[in-house]
Amino acid sequence: MKILVCICSVPDTTTKINFTADKKALDKNGVQFVIGPYDDYALSKAVDMKTSHGATVTVLNVGEADTEPVIRKALAIGADDAVRINVNPSDTLLVAQEIAAYAKDKNYDLILMGRESTDFNSAAVHGMVGEILGIPSVSPIMKLELNGTTAEVSREIEGGTESLSLSIPFVAGCQEPIAEWKIPNMRGIMSARTKPLTVVDSASTEKATGLENYSTPPARSECKMIDKDNVAELVNLLKNEAKVI
Repeated sequence: MKILVCICSVPDTTTKINFTADKKALDKNGVQFVIGPYDDYALSKAVDMKTSHGATVTVLNVGEADTEPVIRKALAIGADDAVRINVNPSDTLLVAQEIAAYAKDKNYDLILMGRESTDFNSAAVHGMVGEILGIPSVSPIMKLELNGTTAEVSREIEGGTESLSLSIPFVAGCQEPIAEWKIPNMRGIMSARTKPLTVVDSASTEKATGLENYSTPPARSECKMIDKDNVAELVNLLKNEAKVI
């Protein structure tokens, strides 16, 4: 069984976000980058399947050279090898096209990735990859069990959970609790240094969107504290100052 795990490199979720002076890029000074948290679930599930199904796991990242430390961490967690497509992942469709162009002739049984990245939150790449490759795509899945060439998956839907049965190959966007996050041990960190990381050129796909600028949300307004017994003041503030959003 061959599994392709697509990971993105994103700012740590505790990072204070700032932009460059022209508001056209993230200011990376002092920013720690990590594997996308949802991608971590996909990677952990794939590593589990190395043990349970004898799978081989390839990690794929669409990004420039500064993402390689994050890719090496994925190798330390348990991936067998890695590929970096050398292009700036500035557009959702571009990323999907690059993944599909690389995977189309590799005969992967599963293509796993997170349900969404935590920087742009488009939650669309898995669906686009499936459509381009002409194979099923399902997301967000919380359970994945294989029986031969058939998979049983559970995914979150409005108001509940949906169980599905489908045949491989397919694309899946993963979330908790599909697997437990894995922390690389010293042996994994050392072996990651010698595992192959192949850099390939872009498939020359075109972007569907262009960036104008970034902006931060407006600062939160002051919070007024009112004594629990002062109902009259509460009514006055709700009537004269509160804004309905």
